[in-house]
Amino acid sequence: MATGTEPHPNSGGVRTGTRAAIDAPHLRTDRWWLAPATTTAGLLAFIVYTTWRAFVDTNYYAAPYVSPFYSPCLAERCEPMRGGPNWEIFGSWWGLSPAILILIFPLGFRLTCYYYRKTYYRGFWASPPACAVAEPHKKYTGETRFPLILQNIHRYFFYAAFLVAGVLTYDTVLAFRDEHYEWGHMGLGTLVFLLNIVLIWAYTISCHSCRHIIGGQLKHFSKHPARYRMWRWVGKLTARHMQLAWASLASVTLADVYVYLVASGVFDDPRFF
Repeated sequence: MATGTEPHPNSGGVRTGTRAAIDAPHLRTDRWWLAPATTTAGLLAFIVYTTWRAFVDTNYYAAPYVSPFYSPCLAERCEPMRGGPNWEIFGSWWGLSPAILILIFPLGFRLTCYYYRKTYYRGFWASPPACAVAEPHKKYTGETRFPLILQNIHRYFFYAAFLVAGVLTYDTVLAFRDEHYEWGHMGLGTLVFLLNIVLIWAYTISCHSCRHIIGGQLKHFSKHPARYRMWRWVGKLTARHMQLAWASLASVTLADVYVYLVASGVFDDPRFF
C-alpha cells in the first residue's frame, strides 16, 4: 500500500524516501521564481549599500541630521554631533567605523525577524523556493543547528532594536533644529526623519515577539483588559509586518542617503521655515 513517501523515480531533493512526495501534476508551472528573485535582489542591494556605508566612515552628519546607521555614535572618533547621541563609550581605541558598533543590533533584529527568515530562506537557500515547488534539499533540520539556531535570540534583538528606535526618535526631535542648533527649524530632512521614525516604530512594534510580550503569556484576557486591547492593536500591525518590514527598510536607507548627500555637499537641505 502506498504511503506517499516512496522514492520518486527522479530521486533528489524532495524526491527521496524521507520527504513527502509531490507528483508533477501538483507542482507549480507559473513564474513562481519571480517573487523570491525580487526579494533576493532587494536584500542584496541593501546589504551591499549598508556594508559600504558602514565602512566608508564619513559624511554621516549634516547639522542637525545624523545618519541612522551611525546613531548612537559610541566611539570617541565620531564626528562632532552637538547635542546628539554621541556617547564615547568605546574611547579612542576603536579604530574602525563607529557604525559597526551599532548596526549589529538593528541588523540582527531584521536578520532574525520571522518575515525576513521566510524571505531569505526562500530567496537564498531555496528552502523551500515557494509553495508547491520541489526543493533541492534532501533533508530538513530546521533551526536546530548552527548557524540557524541563533534565530532563537530574536527576542533579545527586539529589546535592543527597541532602544535603538528610542535613540532615532531623539534624533528626529533634534531634526527640528537648524544648523546653528536653534529650535524652530523644519527642512526636507525633517520630513524624511519623521517618515522614517514612524515606519521604524511601526515595524518594531509589529514584531511577533512584541505581540507575545504584550499578551502571549496571558491565560485570561478578561483579567487584563488594557493588555488585551494593546495585544489586539499590535495584532493589526503584525498582519502588515511584511509591508512594514520593506517600508522601514526603504525609509532608513532614504534617511541615510539624504544625510550623505547633504553632508557631501551635493545639495543644501531645503528649509520650509
